[in-house]
Amino acid sequence: MKKMLKTAALSAAIAATATSVTTAAQAADFNLRFASFFPPVAAPHKEVFIAWAEKVKADSNGRIEVEMYPSSTLAKPPALYDAAANGIADVVATVQGYTANRFPLTQIVELPGIVTDAQQGSCVIQKMYDEGLTSGEYEETHPLFMFTHGQGHIHTKETLVKEPSDLAGLRIRRPTSVVAKILEEVEAQPVGMPAPESYQSMQRGVIDGVSLPWEGQKSFRLNELATKHTEIGLYSLSFVVTMNKRTYDSMPADLQKVIDDNSGMLWANKAGMVFDAQDGEGRKDAVAAGHEILTIEGGVENEAWKPVVAAATENYLQELEDKGLPARDVYARTLELAKLCQ
Repeated sequence: MKKMLKTAALSAAIAATATSVTTAAQAADFNLRFASFFPPVAAPHKEVFIAWAEKVKADSNGRIEVEMYPSSTLAKPPALYDAAANGIADVVATVQGYTANRFPLTQIVELPGIVTDAQQGSCVIQKMYDEGLTSGEYEETHPLFMFTHGQGHIHTKETLVKEPSDLAGLRIRRPTSVVAKILEEVEAQPVGMPAPESYQSMQRGVIDGVSLPWEGQKSFRLNELATKHTEIGLYSLSFVVTMNKRTYDSMPADLQKVIDDNSGMLWANKAGMVFDAQDGEGRKDAVAAGHEILTIEGGVENEAWKPVVAAATENYLQELEDKGLPARDVYARTLELAKLCQ
């Protein structure tokens, strides 16, 4: 399937804006608190979340205002989804993996070899939800749209990782349980932490490197610290923008339609476009700084990497099957969607 939106058209639709979209909150019928962990300078905050807020305000003729709470100011990353469920926030943007074992079928999209870039991955995860493969995992909230970032790589402070054995003994910030298993298999030390904590942890020597996309290197300033980069495509992270159910249900039908019209695949693809652009910028920054970048031929299909990656994938799927979840069926359909979304 061809990508649904052309980059040029999307760029016009998601122009960067100021970080505050609340100018006359007292005049609105609904004031939505939008919480995320992204810093206000990050492109996803400016070009996706603020753009969404401004579009909702415009489409509602100012009857819906959105107050932005970036940088985990309203809720810490592990608590963001519950903040939406419990009404601490009206809308949140969060990572499913920050609440462990809560979205196991959704996180199948994060397995190695599925996502090629953020637009394609965002198409895949949104279709997974739309087709009902994962919708049962979100009954506590009202999901608006889902997306992924691009391929996640390995970025280290001192050691260039050329093959799996080079990871032995290194303390690496791991984004997902599958990446953790890969790291454990090669005798590295996976360290779980939200991405915003990576800079300080690397600066203090708590970790030796991170597994992140190029976008993360830019958003969290990690190119200032990590100068060795291994492009391998170990994973892609899943995200959701979701809404408190009571808030949505309390809206009149015409305002619910405004929210509905700004949900689903359109915004999934817009988010993917922004992440892909930031991947390019993050890599460009590393090149300009003279960093050492190694691209693994064949990515996760490389003969040195494939056995470790395949074992971690199989272990993840089997763990879900053992819990009675249809992991292999969802994985098979996800692989089909990955091709359809190219």
